[in-house]
Amino acid sequence: MPPPPPPPSGGYVPPPPGGYAPAAAGYAAPRTDGLAIASLVIGILSLVCAVACLGVILGPTAAIMGFISRQRIGSSGGTVGGGTLATVGLVLGIIGFIASVGWFFLILSGIITSSNSPTPSP
Repeated sequence: MPPPPPPPSGGYVPPPPGGYAPAAAGYAAPRTDGLAIASLVIGILSLVCAVACLGVILGPTAAIMGFISRQRIGSSGGTVGGGTLATVGLVLGIIGFIASVGWFFLILSGIITSSNSPTPSP
């Protein structure tokens, strides 16, 4: 009697071991513009340093960097991100500048007022 035929190929194939993530298909997220990040950081610093009147320098710097960054992001066609960071940096720079100028005039008016008032004599 002849030997039995071999089992047909294409039988059960066990699933691959778990723990492997499937390869993600899609697009990479756009990279964030470095000028937008710098605008945000300097805008925050302009608010923090407004008391020392450094917002006069840092505020316009943040606003200009945010403005340039927004233009670069807009003209990139979606390859560069960070538009919100640039906008927030621009706004914080403007607010820091205004706060610094306001603080300067507040201190200046206090100095003028205190120097004009007569001191009581005993």
